[in-house]
Amino acid sequence: MGVGFLRGGKIANLEDLGIRYLWLVPLSLLIQLLIFPLFTEQPVIGLATGTFHVLSYVILALFVIANLKVWGFIIMGSGMAANALVIGLNGGYMPSSVPSLLKSGEYEVAYHLTQAGTYGNVIHMNSSTAFEFLGDWLYLPRWIPFSTAFSLGDLLIAVGLVFFFGAGMVKG
Repeated sequence: MGVGFLRGGKIANLEDLGIRYLWLVPLSLLIQLLIFPLFTEQPVIGLATGTFHVLSYVILALFVIANLKVWGFIIMGSGMAANALVIGLNGGYMPSSVPSLLKSGEYEVAYHLTQAGTYGNVIHMNSSTAFEFLGDWLYLPRWIPFSTAFSLGDLLIAVGLVFFFGAGMVKG
């Protein structure tokens, strides 16, 4: 949004973009909140985690496809597709690099991955995980607030959001 504000835009201008099926985004988020631990050790729904995770991405894909004409959605969709591919090929989990998690300060996640192999929505990245280059191996250093390991797909989603807000908030 900062880019949109810097360009003299207004949040109200986003209404003019004709975003369709916006309700699919919170539905997908709700599924993920139910299947992954949030502020607890156990998820609300502990069954079929991988299947539900992939389903949440299918729902997001429908949203993106319905809105491809809007600035940034092609880039965001590419990132989501990359994430969905690697998650789908790894049983519904995102491969995550323990060294990257440690460098970002995510010690608890790194510990759980080395002990159990999975934690939340991630799986320990190793020689048996598929398409590791699409997993969470990039990271923000621990001194940056909210630092974490992230994927190329996440980076594309962030770039797409910058384009979306940068162009969408400005009347054209």
